[in-house]
Amino acid sequence: MSEAEADLAKENSAAEPLNADSLPSKSVKGASFLILLQIGCRALTFIVNQVLLRFLSPHILGLSAQLELFSISTLYFARESLRNALQHKPSDSDQKKTVEGREREKKKKGSDRVAVSHEMTRRMQEVVNLSHAAIAIGLPLTAAFTWLYLQKADIAVLESHHMRSSLYTYALATVIELLYEPAFNVARQEMMYATRASAEFLAFFVRALISCSISIWVGMSGRNLGVLPFAIGQLGYAVALNVLYLSNVYPVCAQNAVSLLAKPIASSDYFISRFSRPLIMRTATLYGQNIFNQLLTYGDGYLIATFASLSSQGAYALASNYGGLLARIILQPIEESSRSLFGRLPASQAASKSEDSAVLAQAKNHLATLLRLYLLLSVFATCLGPSLAPILLRLVAGSRWTHTEAPGVLATYCYYIPLLAINGILEAFVSVVATDPQITRQTIWKVAFFGAFAGTGFLVLRVFELGAMGLVVANAVTMGLRIWWSWGFVQAYLRSVGDRKGLRSKDLFPSIGSVAVGVAARWALMVVETGPRADGGWGELVRRVLVAGVCVLGVLVFERDFFSEFVPHGLMERFPILRHFTNKR
Repeated sequence: MSEAEADLAKENSAAEPLNADSLPSKSVKGASFLILLQIGCRALTFIVNQVLLRFLSPHILGLSAQLELFSISTLYFARESLRNALQHKPSDSDQKKTVEGREREKKKKGSDRVAVSHEMTRRMQEVVNLSHAAIAIGLPLTAAFTWLYLQKADIAVLESHHMRSSLYTYALATVIELLYEPAFNVARQEMMYATRASAEFLAFFVRALISCSISIWVGMSGRNLGVLPFAIGQLGYAVALNVLYLSNVYPVCAQNAVSLLAKPIASSDYFISRFSRPLIMRTATLYGQNIFNQLLTYGDGYLIATFASLSSQGAYALASNYGGLLARIILQPIEESSRSLFGRLPASQAASKSEDSAVLAQAKNHLATLLRLYLLLSVFATCLGPSLAPILLRLVAGSRWTHTEAPGVLATYCYYIPLLAINGILEAFVSVVATDPQITRQTIWKVAFFGAFAGTGFLVLRVFELGAMGLVVANAVTMGLRIWWSWGFVQAYLRSVGDRKGLRSKDLFPSIGSVAVGVAARWALMVVETGPRADGGWGELVRRVLVAGVCVLGVLVFERDFFSEFVPHGLMERFPILRHFTNKR
């Protein structure tokens, strides 16, 4: 068997029915692939950005942030609800229909394997069909957002070099990117993590190569193309995604007799014989919530685009991009792969089946472990980040950014990262286990949270004039409210499925020793910052890194039992000395 055939066999094996024991390993494997993807993409982006920042002004970066927000918003409203609906676990009645249908097929065909194969084909075609709804929604949405941008943007923005051409190119790239949605959802549904990682990394590489090459050529030739290099790079990214996903997913679909077009399904439970009615209802329920999710997630972008200058927008975009590296590299893949595990949890009622009980225990342990890990990382983020971030920014981005708002925004962002991490994993849990009425209640609460964000944003921008730094504060307030609601939901859910203890806060927080080490490190860094040898150069950076290293080692010592759980058993057996660093013998 060739290497390509072996990879295909591995990916096809993901489509087999999953038992409870395989779920954590599938989730961990998926997280590993996606984390490696994000690391590769962000490393590439980081390298490209270091080159581009030598040629870009805050003004150009601000325009780029606006167009990227335009593309993200269009794609989000077109496809996010559909994607979430496709990951949701079917209700008990839907599962019963599936089992009954499989039994009928088994009697009819005389083979359980044939019945399972037929069910797999139906499920994959169902995913493909609903994915086409995202394309249908996205086409008029792109046209509407393009018209709205042209109507509402400042004249100075629209008169920037090649701004209109860049906007139209971004709109075309957005439409093309929507076309790969059926292939993407099949790849995600069948857990084709290797395919996703390779396709998205290569597409990312194409975008970086195009944007960087054109920008360098423009800088060396003295031309001024504005943000057009970014727009052309985005177009190349969209085309590459389509080619790579279709070439990898089409053979899998063909093998299972699935069409990547919207093909009729013989059942009475489908609207116009193509779209699952339960999934349509689920999507409609999620759509209203996702509007507020988008407003809450990118509300800072909308506010700063409305009230701040392009230079301030560029400084904020730079700081938030660097500050969000951890979230995009590590947190986002973990959340997405965790949904695959959480999505197989029982409904909000006592888990009577042994399989449901096993999955519940695994999911609860998975969630508790991640929350504990995130709270430990928050010690590093809040105690080390505010001191290290500004000097790192000065060294990698150049002196032209030193006198902007970016260093202060990046330092403040370090306090926001722990909230972002905790909220992300809690909402990943909520999004896949909540019933439609519960999602409706969450949407109502998010309306209130958005009101709190808008009010706080108005105060920090217009009253206190804190600028971009104030937006981070407004985001933190809103994120805290979302964590409060999601925590309450998780605890209520666990009680409803028979787990009376739920998640205990004392099992999640760092030890007193870890907190003390973090506070001591923060004090030491403040001494370094204000000392007579503080010159902002490499010497000061080395001193700060040494303090940070001592802090990390101290926390590892106090939390050695927790971190030892991540050490492979084989490694512990091979190096018995590692056992002396834990209380486990």
